[in-house]
Amino acid sequence: MEIIITGHEAENGVRQIMQLFFSLSDNVQVESCLEGRRAQAKITLGEKCATGEAFSDSDEKLYITNAIKKSVFYAAKKLSDMPTPWGISTGIRPAKGARLLFDKGVSEDDVKSHLKNEYLMEDSKASLAIEVAKKEAGILKSMDKNSVSIYVGIPFCPSRCSYCSFISQATEHNNKYVEPYVDAVLKEIEYTGKIIKELGMKADTVYFGGGTPTAINPGLLKKLICSLKDNVDLSHLREFTVEAGRPDTFSKEMVEMLKAENVGRISINPQSMHQKTLNTVGRKHSVEDVERAFYLAHEAGIESINADLIAGLPGEDSFMMEETVNKILSFEPDAVTVHTLYMKRAANLIDEFEKLRFTKNVATMVDTAIAMLKSAMFLPYYMYKQRNTLGNLENIGFAKEGHESLYNVYIMEEVQPILAIGAGGSTKMVHNQEIERVFNPKDAADYTMRIDEVLKRKNLFYEFYKGRK
Repeated sequence: MEIIITGHEAENGVRQIMQLFFSLSDNVQVESCLEGRRAQAKITLGEKCATGEAFSDSDEKLYITNAIKKSVFYAAKKLSDMPTPWGISTGIRPAKGARLLFDKGVSEDDVKSHLKNEYLMEDSKASLAIEVAKKEAGILKSMDKNSVSIYVGIPFCPSRCSYCSFISQATEHNNKYVEPYVDAVLKEIEYTGKIIKELGMKADTVYFGGGTPTAINPGLLKKLICSLKDNVDLSHLREFTVEAGRPDTFSKEMVEMLKAENVGRISINPQSMHQKTLNTVGRKHSVEDVERAFYLAHEAGIESINADLIAGLPGEDSFMMEETVNKILSFEPDAVTVHTLYMKRAANLIDEFEKLRFTKNVATMVDTAIAMLKSAMFLPYYMYKQRNTLGNLENIGFAKEGHESLYNVYIMEEVQPILAIGAGGSTKMVHNQEIERVFNPKDAADYTMRIDEVLKRKNLFYEFYKGRK
């Protein structure tokens, strides 16, 4: 892919639009030009050529950039059949813009018109963004301005799924790294607790993610949870989540420990209820394991149970998605998140993914899941987009009333600081419209070796907030 820019500096925006339609290996060239408020684009794909043009009604940088992106979008549409339901909205948070417009008093009709005309969203996606934005706005009203969320990363899984690109370790091969890693996390928990106390912040939500936190020994996971309780005042906590994503890691001992430690929310992630699909993508659990995990969670009295599903897994269609959703609903979850298959170059399934990129079947799968969940009284409450998803589609969380994940909304809308602990953690500092991040090493072994450096970098969080009380 070759990009030639004249008259502007929005090369990244041009690249983002091109990647909606073409892969980096395609023999494609785009020439993007801006003259005043007029943007033009010419795309050459092999022997084919197409042009596009767009105008901005404003001199503001945002609208000028949108015009540039639109011109590329119009040209690319003439050369590609790739579905683009979200138009030129390439950011990870398509509902955030709608929520901010509502905050300014813009009417729902005008917000929808803006999303369709300025970002070229399809009508159904503009409506979805508005629905999520309204739900998020209601949730955010209850957030304490002096609160913080805590993320603890456990980058271990029983095995590596073929679609996964996270830096996680398979415990079957790397069990020797688990205990040293836990020891390092304990140090970061203690240090983080001191920062929260010195700043006088209130812990609002706790989220243990991964990887699969329940892939480690229940005793070690309890040790981390107890350390958090010992070092952080959790008396104001409104939500405690632990991902139990792999049903084969979910034992009676594990769920009883979680309940005893006041974990109120877990996520059991079957992805599909078709055994052939699970075997294909490297999930080591069975469909029976999923049912058993739900049974144990209900029996233990876990308050909120989420289930993750993936649309677009190899060999699946909308009828199989319907079967999966029906089966999951029979287990009585409190929330369901529908992901669209997403791939980075590090994933083992990447070659298969490239073959599937243009399929329209996945859109039918997502629409099927949405319709079924809404009929079952699950409402969409948070949403995010990633690049390189099948059909350029979204990931969307549904929940029964009162079972929405506060943490998911906070992290998507970037309205609350998040102190991240563990490998791959991304600490987020938020003040008004200012956002800064501090990243921990991604690899578990690297994180463990560099824990002293990690603790020093935590001071950046303290320095950011100490003068903003």
